[in-house]
Amino acid sequence: MAPLQSLGEQTKETSWINILIFVLFVGVTMVVVFRASRNNKTAADYYAAGRSFSGGQNGTAIAGDYLSAASFLGITGAIAINGYDGFLYSIGFLVAWLVALLLVAELLRNTGKFTMADVLSFRLKQRPVRIAAATTTLVVCFFYLLAQMAGAGGLVSLLLGLDNGNKAGQAVVIAVVGVLMIVYVLIGGMKGTTWVQIIKACLLIVGAAIMTVMVLAMNGFNLSTLMDAAVQTSINEGGAGAALLNPGAQYGKAPLDFISLALALVLGTAALPHVLMRFYTVPTAKEARKSVVWAIWLIGIFYIFTLVLGYGAGALIGKKEILAAPGGVNAAAPLLAFVVGGPILLGFISAVAFATILAVVAGLTITAAASFAHDIYSNVIVKGEPKPEMEVKVARRTVVVIGVVAIAGGILANGQNIAFLVALAFAIAASANLPTIVFSLFWKKFTTQGALWSMYGGLAAAIVLIAFSPVVSGSPKAMIPGASFDFFPLANPGIISIPLAFFLGWLGTVLDKNTENPRIQAEMDVRSLTGVGAERAVEH
Repeated sequence: MAPLQSLGEQTKETSWINILIFVLFVGVTMVVVFRASRNNKTAADYYAAGRSFSGGQNGTAIAGDYLSAASFLGITGAIAINGYDGFLYSIGFLVAWLVALLLVAELLRNTGKFTMADVLSFRLKQRPVRIAAATTTLVVCFFYLLAQMAGAGGLVSLLLGLDNGNKAGQAVVIAVVGVLMIVYVLIGGMKGTTWVQIIKACLLIVGAAIMTVMVLAMNGFNLSTLMDAAVQTSINEGGAGAALLNPGAQYGKAPLDFISLALALVLGTAALPHVLMRFYTVPTAKEARKSVVWAIWLIGIFYIFTLVLGYGAGALIGKKEILAAPGGVNAAAPLLAFVVGGPILLGFISAVAFATILAVVAGLTITAAASFAHDIYSNVIVKGEPKPEMEVKVARRTVVVIGVVAIAGGILANGQNIAFLVALAFAIAASANLPTIVFSLFWKKFTTQGALWSMYGGLAAAIVLIAFSPVVSGSPKAMIPGASFDFFPLANPGIISIPLAFFLGWLGTVLDKNTENPRIQAEMDVRSLTGVGAERAVEH
């Protein structure tokens, strides 16, 4: 085993390998983006890649969009530290796709055109519903984007051997990621972004597979042997020992916290705007279903890898070494790469981690830009009568603004506790978006008032409860460690805000004296189930 205490020195000496591999990735994907940009002539080309991707290609891109740095680094670290309870994150993220497959994929593809708001406003009043949907989309994308950008600063400390106190160097990396993101989306649109996500997904899964095989080979390709080794390492450190193989290491004393988090993960995934937008890049509803099946397989295989990698890090490195390294829990996967494969594998995994951040932020950016340009500018400001080239121009200008805001926000948030940002993004999506999507698709009496109450109520509840939760104040690990206004005891608001949003949607509807047009309701039912009338929504 390589001496772990030399990791900092090794990464400083071999940081050029990390940078070289990352530059190679950027070079290849930039060529792909420029080639893809030649066909970006209409709004459908820019927002939905001309609906030209197959189900397999789109499913791979969804996996690339969904498997963020938190999935790779965070879950591996969580399993290494907490064992069984850490793997529950993987289960939650994967099960969420069954909700997406059964509830939203085909119906959204049949009903919408470019954004989530297309579906929600189909049979409701256009202006207020589009404003509300665009608001929740921008908020979810912003917090998710901010977490990814801020995470880039923390990762660079470990992956490029920078000192934790080198804020200037980390700020430069955040700016570089932001500028590359702007270039990708500005030039390539959805088609360029999709190819970046496909390439990144392949690299991430291959990298995780290589590490998994190497870890299993060191344990005779026996998972039980690996788990026993992790338990023995924990015992030697005076840790949890055999408790790593049983539930309760992390959530044993706070089961409501886990239930709340699980609700947000499982229900929020099916309502994340950047995931929903991917269903519009395929030509038919059949391909939308195939996209989700491909995504489930790829994401499921990857999360099986994280089980091996997590216990592998626990066995070969140990909890104390992981927590002592720059990046803490997030250091588990890079530390493991260094131990089993030396500087070369560490360099490859480092580049994959950067590529992961880059691909995810590109997907979030184009979703936010499309929401503003298509929902606010096209359908609210100019009331559905824009010139197609003007709408795309507005979207590109929005990309620049979002990129600059994301860079500034990422630099300001660097070094802060960013876990609450990701939790908030999932909680808002589950609270503000999913109830309205479900009601719009399955409840004929649903009204505009119900939609507005549900979206704004779910948004407000999630933000307020997170603001007064332990992740923001009241503990040494909180975002504001010196303050104490944690009146809400749970780390995630899902268990309160999601049922509340469903209730508000129902209450707003039953108290609404206005009813929606029954003819449009019937048209939406037929279109969502059959695809009749949708743009290339069925195969002939």
